[in-house]
Amino acid sequence: MRLSQYVSIAGACSKRAASRLISAGKVCVNGVLADNHTVINGSESITLGGQLITLPDHFSYVIYNKPVGIDCNYRSQDPASLINHLDLPKRLFPVGRLDKDSHGLLLLTDDGGLCHRLLSPEFHYRKTYHVSVRPHFNKPDIDVQFCRLMEQGVDIGQAVTLPCRVQLLGANRFEIVLTQGLNRQIRKMSRALGYHVIDLQRVEISGCKLGELPEGKWRSLSDKEVELLVN
Repeated sequence: MRLSQYVSIAGACSKRAASRLISAGKVCVNGVLADNHTVINGSESITLGGQLITLPDHFSYVIYNKPVGIDCNYRSQDPASLINHLDLPKRLFPVGRLDKDSHGLLLLTDDGGLCHRLLSPEFHYRKTYHVSVRPHFNKPDIDVQFCRLMEQGVDIGQAVTLPCRVQLLGANRFEIVLTQGLNRQIRKMSRALGYHVIDLQRVEISGCKLGELPEGKWRSLSDKEVELLVN
C-alpha cells in the first residue's frame, strides 16, 4: 500500500492532502522521513506531525444511492461534491466513480485492501447497470443485433471493450453487466453503435444490490454482503 493511501485510510485527510503532507516532510515511517514513493505493509510505525496514526480496527462499508448531479470528488469547496451531500459518522471513500450524470449504487469504505481489489482489473468484479437510450429499438432484429454487438466488445477509440452480458428490459432500455471499468464506458459503447444514453443507473456490485434504498440515502452493508465483496 502506498503511504499516502495509508494516511488517508487512517482518517487523517484525503489522499491528495496526504501526498502534500508527505512532500512537506510531515510523515515518518519508523522514525525516518518518508516520500511519496514509499510503500508500506502495515507493520510500520507511521507518524504525522509527530503523532502516531493507525488504521481502524473495524472497517465500515456502506451503499449510497447517488442522485444525478452529485460528483464523487471530496472537494468541500465544490457544491456538487459528495462530501457536501453525504452525512456519514466517519470519513469513508468511494470505491471507483459514478459519473455526475449517472445515479445509483455507490460503495464507500475505509477498507483500503478491498478498495484496491475492487478497482484492480485482474479481479473482474461484476457491476450491473440499467440503461436507457435514444432512439428506441424499433425492430426485433435491431434488438438482437445491439445486444450481440455490445456483448462481444465495442471499439470505443482507445480500446475494444471486454465481453459483457446484455439483456433487453424494454423498447429503449437494457441491463448490462461489466467486469471492466473504463471511463464512461457504457456511454461510449452505446455511442459507437449509434445510441445516446439518456439514463444510467448502477444497481449492483458483485451481489450487493441497491434494492429499494431511496435516492440520496445510505445504508450499511450486511455481514453477508461484505462477505460477497471480500470473497
